[in-house]
Amino acid sequence: MDGAIFLQQVVNGMSLGGMYALIAIGYTMVYGVLRLINFAHADVMMVGAFSTLFLFSSVGLPFGVAVFLTLGLCGLFGMLIDRVAYRPLRQASKISMLITAIGVSFFLENLFNVLFGGSSRFFSAPDFFNQTRPSAASSLPTWRGLCR
Repeated sequence: MDGAIFLQQVVNGMSLGGMYALIAIGYTMVYGVLRLINFAHADVMMVGAFSTLFLFSSVGLPFGVAVFLTLGLCGLFGMLIDRVAYRPLRQASKISMLITAIGVSFFLENLFNVLFGGSSRFFSAPDFFNQTRPSAASSLPTWRGLCR
């Protein structure tokens, strides 16, 4: 195997592992507070992805501003889910909270399927993400260097 390809795959693996770690930390934090596996956790991330798509593509905000606003929006959305779906059931059995979490997940998935359809959505990445810079053995995209 070529050294440049190996280095590229190591960086790819570290990036993917970092994303998995962030998702796991999110689940752990929610479980630590609620003592509940929140099945709607990934659906809140879906809301964030569609919010970024809308703010960047339709509204025309710069990518960084769209991401920053989306972070706040997802936090508020998570609090709304807690107030509407989970807080009324704090004293109820764990199974009822678990069923509610699954119900919130199904509701959000189907709502966004009706609103946006089932096909994939794409938006052009900002120029920053398409630049490369030479490294010791290969050429890495600049956005991967943000993790250093």
